[in-house]
Amino acid sequence: MSAATDTDESTQVAIACQGGGSHTAFTAGVLKHLLSEHERQSYELVALSGTSGGAVCATAAWYGLLAGGTDRAVETIEGIWRDFAAHSPLDKLTNTWTVRMVQFAARGGPMLTVSPYDLPFTSSGRDRFLSTLEAHIDFDRVPELAADAPVDLIVGAADVTEGEFDTFHNEAVTAEAVLASAAIPTLFEAVEIDNRWYWDGLFSQNPPIRDFLTMPRDVEEKPDEIWIVQINPKHREEVPESIEDIGDRRNELAGNLSLYQEIYFIRQINDLVERGDLPEEYKPIDVKFIELGGELSAPSKLDRDPAFVKQLMQRGERRAERFLDARS
Repeated sequence: MSAATDTDESTQVAIACQGGGSHTAFTAGVLKHLLSEHERQSYELVALSGTSGGAVCATAAWYGLLAGGTDRAVETIEGIWRDFAAHSPLDKLTNTWTVRMVQFAARGGPMLTVSPYDLPFTSSGRDRFLSTLEAHIDFDRVPELAADAPVDLIVGAADVTEGEFDTFHNEAVTAEAVLASAAIPTLFEAVEIDNRWYWDGLFSQNPPIRDFLTMPRDVEEKPDEIWIVQINPKHREEVPESIEDIGDRRNELAGNLSLYQEIYFIRQINDLVERGDLPEEYKPIDVKFIELGGELSAPSKLDRDPAFVKQLMQRGERRAERFLDARS
């Protein structure tokens, strides 16, 4: 399968993947199904973007598609998440301890906070992250694949010292750029790229969306629809009252803040296009959501239990199936 088709009837689609730690295993499942059903659906994939765990998923899908088509993309996504999960006895023990400590703190218990610069094993976590990516993605091939590629790739990160929101496009996406997008400041040291220092992209565009409009020069290359894989729920049935529920909701709102700013930008562009106030290189764009839903706790975003990861991926595949069924 090719990454894009040239039929007049196909809808040009850009997929934006929100960050959210282990919860983005849901995004992996969504992308697996969307890509697997591509040939039976009338849409042309023109761009992928992501932040943090969403950047991992978007990069894996983009690389796999361009390197070998749908099957390669699915294999790359599955392989990375299989290796990220905690399988060894020591890794399982560390994962359980970490999640329980964060849960304890979320319930109001004391938690020892230590800078990652003071921890001797911080570099091992960084090295594992990079080695996992590089085991499945040949980043040396990225510039070659990006040349005249039918699908753009956009990864978001936050410049720590300048306070700016940066994005890495296509050939500029390296393993370090993906790490920068996922570098939670309490777990990772800032990532240096070209003499600039980066933290987790959750502090910037989560995920990058407006770049879908500004990168392509011609209106024909811009998406007709943007599909957002949303990890943090927008709606809650009840006002949170316990300290744990309050912490969860704060985490969700913080994760959605930049997302809705991005969506507001798209809607403003649509209004200006409708009024005829913009040049012809702009067109109206529909925004659609594939939502994780549910009320998972914030601490579970650190949970790498293989069964939990598998459950989220399966939920993503089901939600993507329903999304495509509703669309057809």
